[in-house]
Amino acid sequence: MVGLLQDKVAVVTGGSSGNGRAMAMAFAHEGADVVVADLQAEPREGGTPTHELVMAETDRRAKFVRCDVTNVADLEAAVEEADEFGGVDVMVNNAGIFRAEEFLDVTEEEYDALMDINVKGVFFGSQAAAKKMVEKGGGNIVNISSVAGLQGSGEYVTYNTSKGAVRLMTYALASKFGPQGIRVNAIHPGLIETTMTTEDVPIFGTEQEDAFVETIPSRRAGTPEDVANAAVFLASDLGGYVNGESLVVDGGMSSTL
Repeated sequence: MVGLLQDKVAVVTGGSSGNGRAMAMAFAHEGADVVVADLQAEPREGGTPTHELVMAETDRRAKFVRCDVTNVADLEAAVEEADEFGGVDVMVNNAGIFRAEEFLDVTEEEYDALMDINVKGVFFGSQAAAKKMVEKGGGNIVNISSVAGLQGSGEYVTYNTSKGAVRLMTYALASKFGPQGIRVNAIHPGLIETTMTTEDVPIFGTEQEDAFVETIPSRRAGTPEDVANAAVFLASDLGGYVNGESLVVDGGMSSTL
C-alpha cells in the first residue's frame, strides 16, 4: 500500500522525543525516510531511539544526527544528511522549550535561551531546508508553534513572544517561497501529554490535570499522535493547497479562551 509520503525524505528537529518522535514515526509509516535531528538519540520518555524504531517497524531508512538548533552549522549539517536518502522534501522545525518566568524577573540570559531555540532554530532550520528545496523544485516546511502563539497570557510573555514569532515567520515564508513550490505551514498544539507537560511544567499527574482538561471542549488532552496526524496532512498531497496556514490542534481549547 502506497503511503501519503511515499519515498519522501523528512528531517525532524527534536525528533527523539514527544511530538517529534511521533511525527518521525508517522512519516515513516506513510512511506518517508527520516533524519532525526536532536541533542541525543535516547527518547526522554524512554524506549528505543526513534531512528532505530523506524527501521524496526517499517521498511524505511532512518538515521540520527546530533543537532543543537541554536547552532546554524548543526542545522545545515542535519539537512545535508538528508542528501544520503535523496534530499530533504519535508522539514519539521519542532525542537522547542517552554518557560513560564514572571515577566518582571526575566533575565537577558533566560530570554536569549528561549529565543535561540524557539525562534532562531526555526528561522535557520527553514533557511537550510529552503535552500535545498529551491534546488529540488519544491518541498514542505512545517513549523511547530503553539496555541500560545495565537493568544497572549500574562503568565507566559516570553513563551508567547517566541511562538508568535514562529507564526508570523511561517506566514512570511509561505509568501516568499510559495511561487517556488514550497509550502510553509504551522501547527499550534494545545495541551499535549509529553515530558514537557509531565516533567518540565507538570500538569499531568497533578491536581491541575482534571481542571485543565475540563476547559477543553473535547474533554481530553491531546497526544503526540494528534500532532503527528496534522503534520502528515500538511506535509502530504492532502494538504496540497494549504499554504501559510496556522493549524490548531487543541481539541477546541483556544475557542473557549
